[in-house]
This record gives sequence, C-alpha cells and structure tokens, in this order.
Amino acid sequence: MQHLSGKTILITGASSGIGEAAARLFAAEGANLVLGARRETHLARITDEITASGGKARFLAGDLRDESYVKALTALTLETFGALDAAFNNAGTTGKGGALMEMAEEDWHETLDTNLTSAFLCAKHQLPALIESGHGSLIFTSSFVGPLSGGMPGMAAYAAAKAGLVGLAHALASEYGASGVRVNALLPGGTDTPIAPQDPGIRAMIAERHALKRIGKPEEVARAALFLASDAASFVTGTALRTDGGVSITF
Repeated sequence: MQHLSGKTILITGASSGIGEAAARLFAAEGANLVLGARRETHLARITDEITASGGKARFLAGDLRDESYVKALTALTLETFGALDAAFNNAGTTGKGGALMEMAEEDWHETLDTNLTSAFLCAKHQLPALIESGHGSLIFTSSFVGPLSGGMPGMAAYAAAKAGLVGLAHALASEYGASGVRVNALLPGGTDTPIAPQDPGIRAMIAERHALKRIGKPEEVARAALFLASDAASFVTGTALRTDGGVSITF
C-alpha cells in the first residue's frame, strides 16, 4: 500500500541524510516530490534516481535563508503538480560549537537562520497552499538537543534554534488547525548523517547515551516523517514526536 499516493510533498534539506532518506521513502510511497537544498549536484542525482525508478520528482537548489528562493520553491511545486499536501522542512546545521562567550555574532546568526529562520520563511509561503489543500501537513525537524536534553555544553545556538522550532510548531498548530493544517515537529536523537560526528570514539559515546545503545539511521527518522505526512496522522497536531532511540530518557 502506498501511503502517500497522489500527495504532493515538498522536502527541504533533501540533498543528504534524513531529507534524502525521506525523499526516497516518500517516492516509494507514491508521493509527487519537490526537493530543495543548496547542493545542486546532489539534488539532481537523487531526483534522477527517483524518476528512473518510476517516481515523480523535481528539484530547485538554493539557500533557504533567502526568501526569494523559498517563494520560488513553493511556486515550482504548485506549477508542476498543482497543489501542496505536505511540507517536510528538514534543513539544518549544527553550526560552530563552543562556549557562548567566545561565539561570534555571525556564527550565532548562521545557526539560528539556517535552522529556525528558514523554517519560518518556508512555513510563511507553504501555508497558503497547505490551507488550500484542506488537509495540509507541516513538519519541522527539531532535535532532542534543546527541547529535551539536560543541556549540552558548546551547543547554545543549536539548542536555541531547535527549541524554537518546537515553539513554532506549537504556535502554528494552534493558529492554523481550524484551517485543516496539522503542524508537528520531529525530535531525532543521534542520527548517522553527514553532520554527525565521525570520530569512532565520539560515536561510541553518543550511542551509549541512547536507551537502544546505538545511533539511528536516517531511514528510521524518515519513517516517522512519513507517518506525520500521511493520513494515518490525521488527528495528530502540535506534537513534538521523539524519534530519539530513548536518549531523552537516559541522557
């Protein structure tokens, strides 16, 4: 059974990691896809592979901190497929870590803008189309860091941005629920993506902090996004869904 058959979904941060895994999974589940990220060659490769397998996908590369790009990405979706049923706003970065007193203001803004301001811009331009669909689903990728963790030194900007995404999801769920739009956030734990630490010792330490004693796979988080994008989650809104391998209860 294809859980997304006939649905059009926009995915940001789709060039690798959770976004790429979601693109491949959603395509297999029957969705029409529009993919956005900064790396054009990666997007082109993923789009070509999806279409070669019989799926329907388009892409547009750009920086989600640029409102003109966000508008163009949404416009491409509507021009190509005529509607927008769900948006998975997944783009993000851990940014430069380090003690707050030593952080440059430009590094703070880089992390906040990439994770949080981009989500605001995406929601701003996606919501009219999601409302028009009558059953829209808006999903943000947050993190256990910020909303759930007991505090991680050196990650102040990242934690603030990811906690902000949960607050944004809660506010929009309340604001647009009567318009038929569901808004939720995913809270992944340690996940094996390109921005995850690659040092074996650090990875082992991170894995040990999870109740499942391992790091998650991007495909596992993508399956949670699939649930939120599908009609199976028709009564789920305002939720911060933990997809964290139990790190939030053992950290």
